[in-house]
Amino acid sequence: MERAGVFQLGNCPSIETPALLLSTRKGLPHFISPDLLPSLPLPDSSLLQVSPLHFLEGISSKTISSIGGLHKMLGLNDYGLVAVARDSIQCLPESSATNKLGASFETPCGRALIKPTEYMGMISSLRPNLWATLADEVPAWVSKKRNKISVDRTVKWLDECIALSPADGVAFGAIVGGSDVEERRRCAREIAKRNVSGQKTMLCIEWGSANSLKFEGVEVPLRCVFAGYWIGGFGFGESMDERPALLSVVTDSLPKEGPRLISGLGLPEEVLQGVAAGIDLFDSSYIYHLTIGGFALTFPLDTKTNTSDFKLTGMGTDHTKINLKATVYRHNTHHYLGFFQSIREAIKEGRFNQFQQMFVEKRRNHLAEVAVCA
Repeated sequence: MERAGVFQLGNCPSIETPALLLSTRKGLPHFISPDLLPSLPLPDSSLLQVSPLHFLEGISSKTISSIGGLHKMLGLNDYGLVAVARDSIQCLPESSATNKLGASFETPCGRALIKPTEYMGMISSLRPNLWATLADEVPAWVSKKRNKISVDRTVKWLDECIALSPADGVAFGAIVGGSDVEERRRCAREIAKRNVSGQKTMLCIEWGSANSLKFEGVEVPLRCVFAGYWIGGFGFGESMDERPALLSVVTDSLPKEGPRLISGLGLPEEVLQGVAAGIDLFDSSYIYHLTIGGFALTFPLDTKTNTSDFKLTGMGTDHTKINLKATVYRHNTHHYLGFFQSIREAIKEGRFNQFQQMFVEKRRNHLAEVAVCA
């Protein structure tokens, strides 16, 4: 079921959920230089997703460790860095090459087999606030036997990652299972049994929903310290129709107090499916792909908060393609974060189901009109 809450991570300011993680290249959002980061809406843009695999080339993770971690190297002490092996842009799982030793990925520097010990070495060097354990992600069309193997490996690697985890940072247990409902349920239950955080968690989070706790400037009595869950294996060929059941079987098997992060849901309709199932954090490459294609988001926002202060007024003074992409990226980021604000308002007011239905219907009608005109 959909829910709203407040997420606190490290020195990062409190962020209301459901929330979006901005995809990055080595810790910085695509097309944005450090001096332009404050131009993105705060605090909603304070969560950054980074793939440790980005550092297989260029500056090494050992060098970053000697500097004091990725926060210090980038000067982003007030931002939350979330490390996930997959970034859905350049570092994608290659299940056919994955084996019992480690997970295989296609990366900018070629195919790489990442073992749990190597992965945790990267995590220890980068020192992100939050990191997901290594997973064996598979596409939707693999056999039931391959799905079972992926779950067994992911659970085994979680145990190895936790055993090697650094003294700081928060671990999110990876959950996979492909398009097999039973394997998704089995994986979620196995991960939920484990004490993912141990004694090393520094995550404070408060949750509520339209039918329980409200967030209106009042301190919420439910306050816990714990780790959470990263839900992988989505965006690899499953259909829109089968996805709700796959999402629900996972979230229904997890403790309600644990935050849930998901990768692979990018389109607004897909995000709404995730929110409906109780997902809190979304690692999305949607804004990146829109910007690369030269598209600017324009769909109406149903929000009482003014989230459209940023306008494309800088395009006349941007003299390079890089600056033009930065301008479009900032616009798309403002707009999509405004979409998440609309979602949160709908949840708090108890009208999320209506909001989802109306949004999907309007988008479908608009796309049909565009197709006719074309």
